[in-house]
Amino acid sequence: MELYQEILPHAIWQHGVKVEIPGLDLSAQEIVDGTCYRALNAIRAILDNDSLDDPTCFRKIEAVVTLLEEYGIPTSRHDFG
Repeated sequence: MELYQEILPHAIWQHGVKVEIPGLDLSAQEIVDGTCYRALNAIRAILDNDSLDDPTCFRKIEAVVTLLEEYGIPTSRHDFG
């Protein structure tokens, strides 16, 4: 990502600039919530993919699986039954 693309949203947030997009009927909270939901679904799909097997990343994957489970988002990685 270009540096200016990272700086601009931060500056908008920091200075409380109100941004309106004509025709968009969603609040900033709804946009963020929807994006987070889609990201969590994508992460869970990756974790549920049994063809991905990387022993060197086991601890990192395990930490992500555990975190998701703490929030009530199960994956097949701990489905031992």
